[in-house]
Amino acid sequence: MPGKIPSSSSKRTKSASLASKAEASASPAKSGASSASRLIDQRIRELGDWRGKTLARLRALVHRADPEVLEEWKWRGVPVWSHGGIVCTGETYKEVVKMTFAKGASLDDPSRLFNSSLEGNTRRAIDFHEGEKIDEEALTDLVREAVALNLATAEAKSARKGTRSAATKATRSPRSRRAR
Repeated sequence: MPGKIPSSSSKRTKSASLASKAEASASPAKSGASSASRLIDQRIRELGDWRGKTLARLRALVHRADPEVLEEWKWRGVPVWSHGGIVCTGETYKEVVKMTFAKGASLDDPSRLFNSSLEGNTRRAIDFHEGEKIDEEALTDLVREAVALNLATAEAKSARKGTRSAATKATRSPRSRRAR
């Protein structure tokens, strides 16, 4: 009924529901990837329209591109796919389903899939609207490239860190080593 003020008990129920959702979204790292996967399943079901179907299709394509991808649930309700770092996110809005690539500005996009967040130096995104066809082959290639970039970046950081540690130890004087 319009203008009806909710009773305090319905407020409590709503608050409890929101609190449990917040707890679930705040602790997926502790409870593991299966918890995040369940939350993503739940989001897809809750949407129940073209956005849920699109998010489910994008999720399947990410897994097809990289079967080792890790599903996470971050920022109180954003599906995130990671492998060696964040690969991409799957955000849902009223008019679009947005797939944001964390290092998208560094990726080749010969099929010109990126159509959003083009002005930044790091991220790039693809907005999917209702009824749009997904170029599955190009998207799969883009996800694979994002994973490869993450793994190469992680490997380079690890190599630099190891080199730096060895160089630091070699340049320390015997006195500074004794002081530790």
